[in-house]
Amino acid sequence: MWPLNPPALTARDSYDACVRNTKDEERRNRLLMAGDSVEAAGDRYRQAAQQGILHELDSREFTVPGLTPDELVRWVYENGMVGSRDGRALYEQIRGAAPDQRCPLCGHGVVKTLDHFLPKRMFPALCVDPLNLVPACTDCNHIKGEHAPTGAETTLLHPYLDRIDEDSWLDAQVVHNSPSWVAFFVSPPPDWAEVLVERTRYHFTLFTLAEVFALQANRTVSNIRYTLTAMLAAGGSAMVRDYLASEAETRLVDRPNGWEGVTYRALAHDDAFCSGAFAT
Repeated sequence: MWPLNPPALTARDSYDACVRNTKDEERRNRLLMAGDSVEAAGDRYRQAAQQGILHELDSREFTVPGLTPDELVRWVYENGMVGSRDGRALYEQIRGAAPDQRCPLCGHGVVKTLDHFLPKRMFPALCVDPLNLVPACTDCNHIKGEHAPTGAETTLLHPYLDRIDEDSWLDAQVVHNSPSWVAFFVSPPPDWAEVLVERTRYHFTLFTLAEVFALQANRTVSNIRYTLTAMLAAGGSAMVRDYLASEAETRLVDRPNGWEGVTYRALAHDDAFCSGAFAT
């Protein structure tokens, strides 16, 4: 959802690094012989990604002759990438690519692991393909689980492939209860294709981002309540609004769809909040 530069490694480079130090000679030879099939699977994955048809991929075409899915996942990903020196170096390189270790799937959590965009059990030939490995926080990794797209509209946003952060699509408004709170929602530009709108809303819903962002926003309001009260007493609602708008501008320059900037923008646009509703 929040973009990352794709890894420079090819599928074949990653695969070879993960299997070449396999200690068992017979197993190592079997794995090395499968390299061409893994490379071909990576090519199919990239072609489908370029065409926007990842949902049309048939998982049966992403197995490898002579190796069961369990063998591929266990020997190549678990032992080869996670458990070996060369493979682990690649794992850490990909995991460390997210700026400030911020999860690109939710834009908030701290990256702790790698998520397989297409599930490794269903698409074992892609289990160490760098383009299929996305840095993720623990919560997003758990929520996503074995999710695979069933159609274009249920294809999650891919941090390496979808560049939606170039547009403003996240918005929020103040809900005046006691106390006031901030509600988030997807507000896409009018020129977006309908399938992109559906994918963004699906992604937003699956990862419960409305709830995640609201929790953080409400904490922010609690943290600045004393400051806002002092500003309101000293300069009225105009001073409060100017402060909130300045904070929004600072944050939105760097992250146009970050929950922090969107929170401050929503607060600044709400007359009742700027006039003191934050105190109730």
